[in-house]
Amino acid sequence: MTRLSSEDRRALSDGQFAFPNQRKEPLENAAHVRNAVARFDQVKGVSDADRDIAWSRIRAAAKLHDVIVHESDWRDLPTRSGG
Repeated sequence: MTRLSSEDRRALSDGQFAFPNQRKEPLENAAHVRNAVARFDQVKGVSDADRDIAWSRIRAAAKLHDVIVHESDWRDLPTRSGG
């Protein structure tokens, strides 16, 4: 995955993040979209409403960057705890 420098991350608009208010999980390319899906359950300090919005943003970015996301809802994602 492409690693963002601090400067590159600061240069992104809020709209380029799955969680724009918290500026978490950038979505500017396919690798970052895949990472946002894989790490979705690891994002701390966000509400379920924030997650709903983030999931919509991730799905839109996935479509834009030709990333296949099988789950239609973030609640269907596997969790690190095996759930």
